[in-house]
Amino acid sequence: MTQRSQDDGSNTVNNASATGSSGDARRGGRKMPARRAPVGAPRSAAPSVGTGRGHRGKIMVTGAAGALAQHVIADLIERGYQPIGVEFRGVQHEYPDTVDYVVDFNQRPFEDVFREHDFVGIAHLGRIRFTQSTRGRRYSANVVGTARLLRLARKYGVEKVLALSTFHVYGADARNPSLIDEEYPMRAANLMPEIVDAVELENLFNIHLYKHPELNIVILRPCNIAGPGIKNEISRMLAQPIAPCLIGFSPLMQFIHVADMSLAVVAAFEQNSPGVYNVAPDDYVTYQDALQFAGCRRLFLPSVPPSLARRAVGALGHWAPPDYLINFFKYSVIIDGSLFARTYDFEPQYSLSELFAHYRALK
Repeated sequence: MTQRSQDDGSNTVNNASATGSSGDARRGGRKMPARRAPVGAPRSAAPSVGTGRGHRGKIMVTGAAGALAQHVIADLIERGYQPIGVEFRGVQHEYPDTVDYVVDFNQRPFEDVFREHDFVGIAHLGRIRFTQSTRGRRYSANVVGTARLLRLARKYGVEKVLALSTFHVYGADARNPSLIDEEYPMRAANLMPEIVDAVELENLFNIHLYKHPELNIVILRPCNIAGPGIKNEISRMLAQPIAPCLIGFSPLMQFIHVADMSLAVVAAFEQNSPGVYNVAPDDYVTYQDALQFAGCRRLFLPSVPPSLARRAVGALGHWAPPDYLINFFKYSVIIDGSLFARTYDFEPQYSLSELFAHYRALK
């Protein structure tokens, strides 16, 4: 487990050459960069040969250029599936070998991917975050595009769909309960309009969960995913030499290693248990302690009044978290992951100390 994580951790979106070298052995030969292929056209196909290869069927993995998807694809291959990576979030100069197609969900060639492959399942791991694009493009890709993905899944008889959501949908607020289970309402749309598309995306999957039971939809709401290659905001804070703290606030936080989150995704394909699940370990740590364990220097900023706090954080420039996430650095959002752990017999393999050691090594 640890050795596989170390190998895969170097395969980030911006490290195509490293990813490709490991991909050669895994997937039957180096593929042409996706940006050179026509939109919707597959890169050179890997032959379905080798012991156990593809015996359990093909699974579409969206957001295939991301670090989590790279782990998921490797884990699916180990379990005898044949993953097909799809990236829809924009054109890069290079893509890791985990990307088989580069295509917009809303464009006609996307359906060709379904015609080409008889998918047994879909792992929808990709979502454009608030900091990555305009609101219109995010909504078009995240919500409208995903609606078409689900229509095509029904049309072509896909039997399993997994959607990666986020614990952010609960919102960060002083009135949150100490432990949030899956029945707690998604309040983020009211508290943080910037991530309303994330809430709408999950609502879309929730509607299909009950309206189209044949899709066997599983929705995962993980806590903070961190580790090698992860580029979300909390991971960026931990990787910085200096990170901001608001005076008087140090909320409890939960973290899950990217390799453990990959195992959680794959576990959802191992048995048929549709539903909504929080994914989080039992242990947690305060934000300020997390920064110290990761080797960060804490920069204390005024916390009141709220307008001053936002201006102070914003003045940090590239060291600052997005404005809409500031409340997550003030109020605890601790989710109850026991339902997923019981249902899928899941237990994280990486401790918090092992996770933070990765960020200390970057300093």
